Amino acid sequence: MTTQQETRPSAAAKPVRWAADAVAAMREGARLRLDYSARSLWSVDRVIEEIRREEAPYAAVELVLRGFGAYTGEVIVRQTGGEWWATGGDYWVRTPDGRIWDPIEEAVRCYTGDGSLRLLCRDASGGGPRAQ
Repeated sequence: MTTQQETRPSAAAKPVRWAADAVAAMREGARLRLDYSARSLWSVDRVIEEIRREEAPYAAVELVLRGFGAYTGEVIVRQTGGEWWATGGDYWVRTPDGRIWDPIEEAVRCYTGDGSLRLLCRDASGGGPRAQ
């Protein structure tokens, strides 16, 4: 039997790893279980909000935000049947309807107080105006 990882495009390799790292870090450090469900993104949005309120410098949280964005992208991929795309070190999710989503950048917007990973996933999964 072929695993999901073996059949995915090569563009997915890094974001899938980043997402798995975020899941492990939240489980071990914050005792928060992320299960790749859209509902779990409520928790991720709250964690980012807590980081923002603590006024952590961006350089200190950049990799954490990347992991949360990749996790969100994986949620979108799994919910919609989309796929990761990569160009020049940047990663996006393309949903089957042809729209392109940037969950890693959305995680940064969350950190600045101007985004929501939960809403991005909702829009990517069921329609909404936030296509990139």
